[in-house]
Amino acid sequence: MKKYLLTLTAMLTLTLGVFAQAEIEFEEETHNFGTLKQGGDATTEFKFTNTGNEPLIIANAKGSCGCTVPEWPREPIAPGASSAIRVKYDSKRVGPINKSVTITSNAGAAPTKVIRIAGNIEAAPSTDDSAMPVKQPSMAPAAQ
Repeated sequence: MKKYLLTLTAMLTLTLGVFAQAEIEFEEETHNFGTLKQGGDATTEFKFTNTGNEPLIIANAKGSCGCTVPEWPREPIAPGASSAIRVKYDSKRVGPINKSVTITSNAGAAPTKVIRIAGNIEAAPSTDDSAMPVKQPSMAPAAQ
């Protein structure tokens, strides 16, 4: 009987341990900037909540290229708590945006998660010197 109770207790402990995990749930997994001007602010935040019952630890967040830079919380996120991952895109580049950030965490169901940014960067108006008025030299005599 003691052996049976010990086995049952061990199985129950292991079963409960399997269900104790962190989970990450984002408000949105894709952000579309729409159309931005070259050099404009291309920064957004992806808000998330730890819907699990253990602290969530984000080990890494990596952009798909050097033009996409994520910043993430380094401290554990308590169960039920929320935070955000900030993503900045280098808007000096002209053209369509279709980049991703891969997040690695201790989330039980999905330890690797991908969030995305999209949009389009339009070229800034050029400052063509030929369109600028030419300043004529002054004809006044030089002061002596």
